[in-house]
Amino acid sequence: MSVEVVTFGCRLNAFESEVVRVEAERAGLVDTIVINSCAVTGEAVAQARQSIRRLKRERPLSRIVVTGCAAQTQPQMFADMPEVDQVVGNDDKMQGEAWQHARAALEGARALKTATSDKVAVTDIMSVRRMALPRLDELQKGLPRAFVQVQNGCDHRCTFCIIPFGRGNSRSVPLETTVAQVRTLVERGHGEIVLTGVDLTSYGADLEGAPKLGQLTRRILHEVPELKRLRISSVDSIEVDRDLLDVIATDERLMPHLHLSLQSGDDLILKRMKRRHSRQQAIDFCAEVRRLRPDIAFGADIIAGFPTETEDMFTRSLDLVEECDLTFLHVFPYSPRPATPASRMPQVEGGVIRERAKRLRAAGEAALRNRLAAEIGKTREVLIESATQGRTEHFLPVAISGEIPGTVLRRVVVGHDGARLLV
Repeated sequence: MSVEVVTFGCRLNAFESEVVRVEAERAGLVDTIVINSCAVTGEAVAQARQSIRRLKRERPLSRIVVTGCAAQTQPQMFADMPEVDQVVGNDDKMQGEAWQHARAALEGARALKTATSDKVAVTDIMSVRRMALPRLDELQKGLPRAFVQVQNGCDHRCTFCIIPFGRGNSRSVPLETTVAQVRTLVERGHGEIVLTGVDLTSYGADLEGAPKLGQLTRRILHEVPELKRLRISSVDSIEVDRDLLDVIATDERLMPHLHLSLQSGDDLILKRMKRRHSRQQAIDFCAEVRRLRPDIAFGADIIAGFPTETEDMFTRSLDLVEECDLTFLHVFPYSPRPATPASRMPQVEGGVIRERAKRLRAAGEAALRNRLAAEIGKTREVLIESATQGRTEHFLPVAISGEIPGTVLRRVVVGHDGARLLV
């Protein structure tokens, strides 16, 4: 490839990396490495910087461009790295024009045999009001699962989170446009569509008529009847609307798997995080959804070691794994992000944070093994992702051999190896 994209962070970033590669190559960049960075933790930023240094050592003649959330929030830090040739903003990266400008800037710098006086091409993300819509013609070809970005940005200001400053305010793709994108991808042969965004359950608040995620989901399933599987990425349980609950209960094409933004199981910590749900509301939500769809699988984000968190407070987070019957756990050891309110709160000692994160991960691994064991003897529809792996409706990984990627096969679960189902 003339352009290689190295991705850090969320699934949305992974989707956007494909857009970046296509647009950068279309703009004519050659022998270029793009770092699509993440800002959610200090470790993610450090990993991006380490990769930049390593890649420059390995490929000294390649040019390095940094984009993504960390590039948006800390552009000068990356521009000051001698290995970096250009820094592109997080909204800019989705637009072909930005990559044409990047090419011109890079060629100008190389012609002068010196760095340009200003490597930074980052616009004010808070001024962005509309979604940049990628062209689908060259994206996600041949992949069994396709992502459709329907929302970006976030209007909430959780005290630990820097992402609104990397992504901007919430903005949505119109209903009709999303339905048309899904139809195009299904006609292309994708077996599963995933709706994705930064704060997905805030979808539609900026659109005329303020449609919600449930209405969007219902429209997609109604207007694209040939769609086999629709999946929703991370949701904020307090924002889930009645329409979405009804679709979960009544349409089997909506996959029985939700990933929840829980963050903590202690009410005082949730308040200090500026979250909008309580511990009991989270537990009640899971119980209600399980009543509507008994076999649903839940994942969750939980932060270990948030400022002021005591052992008892942490234990209440740990207990959520069982009380919400979580299957997948995404654990974030807390790290202070620049200029966030939580960074000014009394901090938990680093060793304690790491130990709590380790205990949470162990609980998550045990919960996954329990779910895998409970699947034995059941018949599942498996989307074949690759020559070696598929996923059930519940997003459980399945060991596969010799099947054609993109097909959906009905299989009986005969066992598991601790990490994947065996069929």
